[in-house]
Amino acid sequence: SAIQQERGGSQHGPQREQLPLRRTRRPEGSAGQINMCPGQRSDLKHECVMQEVRETRQRREKRMVEVDSGIQHDYEFKLAQALQDLRRQHEEQVQIYKDELQQTFKAKLDNAKVSSDMNDKAVLTAREELQEAHMRIEGLSYQLSALQKQASAAEERIRELEDMLSSDRDKYRRQLDAKEREMAEMRECMQQQLNEYQELLDVKLALDMEINAYRKLLEGEEDRLKLSPSPSSRVTVSRTTASSTSTSSRSSRAKRKRVELEEASTAAPKVQISQEAEATGSVSIEEIDLEGKSVTLRNNSDKDQSLGSWRLKRQIGDGEEITYKFSPKFVLKAGQTVNVWSADAGVSHSPPSDLLWKSQSSWGTGENILTLLVNSSGEEVAKRTVTKSMIEMENGDDEEGDFGDEDLFHQQGDPKIRSRECAVM
Repeated sequence: SAIQQERGGSQHGPQREQLPLRRTRRPEGSAGQINMCPGQRSDLKHECVMQEVRETRQRREKRMVEVDSGIQHDYEFKLAQALQDLRRQHEEQVQIYKDELQQTFKAKLDNAKVSSDMNDKAVLTAREELQEAHMRIEGLSYQLSALQKQASAAEERIRELEDMLSSDRDKYRRQLDAKEREMAEMRECMQQQLNEYQELLDVKLALDMEINAYRKLLEGEEDRLKLSPSPSSRVTVSRTTASSTSTSSRSSRAKRKRVELEEASTAAPKVQISQEAEATGSVSIEEIDLEGKSVTLRNNSDKDQSLGSWRLKRQIGDGEEITYKFSPKFVLKAGQTVNVWSADAGVSHSPPSDLLWKSQSSWGTGENILTLLVNSSGEEVAKRTVTKSMIEMENGDDEEGDFGDEDLFHQQGDPKIRSRECAVM
């Protein structure tokens, strides 16, 4: 209010202040002080100014007291009204700013919410994709590990198979070399036997010619003396064998002879024996005794063969089959043979070369003899068949003799049937 009174006083009384100010600028006695020093002059000027200020302040205080209270009230009313207008304008402006700010904030908040929702969805989608990617990576890692294990196992199996193949190749090469050497030895042996047989055949022909000459002389002498021909006894040794080589290229060799005494008649019977052998493994049925005493097996390989729980079967014609079972720990050494004897053979049990079948008196004999070797899995690994047949021989035919115990073969290894008979007068 003091400031307002000063403003009001400055508006109404400016003319009143000018005359006293002009009168106080030249105080009395100033002419006598013209010759004062500068320091005194400035002090005097300062005192004059301070005096003027005090006088002015006193006049203004008086003027403010003299101001009409009505004018002051009017001024205060106008000032209050101006302040209210100014306040209203400011409030309206503030409200406008507030509304604009709220709208802007709401718009930005809505935009932020929309952006946040979109970002949340994007983050959720990215998180799901990341999780799926992790799952796919784990699945692919498991598959890769499994495939690597399979590849390692396959490589190991390939190496094992390659080693086995190399070992089998070397083994079969050695076996083939051994078989070739054996075949060469057999060819040499067969050639030697053929040469011996040719020599024996030449001797036989010479003997037959001599016998025929003596027979003619005897018949002529009987005719001349008119004697009745007396029956003559003949001793005939007959043997005919037919053998086929097995996969091990082993031939069967006969060990027995049949001797038949025949009286002179119109016909003389002879027994023909045919043998066939097969083998799919390293063990073959080397020989069977025709009287049913034994069966011989041979290991044709260069490795030991376990015959544990293997079975040796025999069947005569359509009769009942008998079976011999090897012990679980029996092993047939490489290149060795084993004989399985019947109880009536009179042979003692002496493994591993001689085994005695104590519960069977005989292996049996007959016209058709089938012998099988079966492994522990029930697979047939070897077979030998013996067939006996009777052949009728006329008296006019040349009698044949058995000059040896060995079977004869072509040089190629094919079996060849020979019949030899020697007649003794």
